[in-house]
Amino acid sequence: MADREYITSEDTEKKETKDSIVEKIQQLGQTNVPQMSESRIHCLTIVGQIEGHVQLPPQNKTTKYEHLIPQIVAIEQNPKIEGLLILLNTVGGDVEAGLAISEMIGSLSKPTVSIVLGGGHSIGVPIAVATDYSYIVETATMTIHPIRLTGLVIGVPQTFEYLDKMQERVVRFVTKHSNITEDRFKELMFAKGNLTRDIGTNVVGSDAVKYGLIDEVGGIGEAIRKLNEMIEARQQEGGQMLQ
Repeated sequence: MADREYITSEDTEKKETKDSIVEKIQQLGQTNVPQMSESRIHCLTIVGQIEGHVQLPPQNKTTKYEHLIPQIVAIEQNPKIEGLLILLNTVGGDVEAGLAISEMIGSLSKPTVSIVLGGGHSIGVPIAVATDYSYIVETATMTIHPIRLTGLVIGVPQTFEYLDKMQERVVRFVTKHSNITEDRFKELMFAKGNLTRDIGTNVVGSDAVKYGLIDEVGGIGEAIRKLNEMIEARQQEGGQMLQ
């Protein structure tokens, strides 16, 4: 008589855990690294194009707005997470979705640090500066340009007025959360000749720091070190308040 295979509750639990990890990777593009499950720092990646109200073609690499929002809420609520590290490599995307993500990051009560890797273009700029401290690697670039719907000429006054107000929201957010002045930011936004067949400016690494857009040139080591310092400082402040 052949041996029978018995499925234990432990086997079922392992399978469910494996399925859960696979689902996280498929749906959110990330999961907790097992060796870092006890880490007090959560890493959030924003890559490709930021997808908002309109679903992009399947061949596009996207970060979905509806996936990021619950993650940010969970980070705020989870007492085990003491700091947030954001890795940013995006071409931009939906303006309203990008601004909403930026506002949520900017309103977190826990220390936050961002790193621009590769690119932090268009609506990626507000997301990059939304954190308490920001880094950019030397080779990364950030494209600053006016908001537009398409490359066509806008002929409807109401549409132009809407875009103009949206643009002002972006300008106000960036200047509030960084050291760049409104005049300098608008100067970069409307510069001619920097981008082929378009207006705007492509800012590279150290120039982003020079303009006051990003705090410092650095990579993952510097970012984690800074975030740990901020977490320690926050804990000390909390301890002093209890005394």
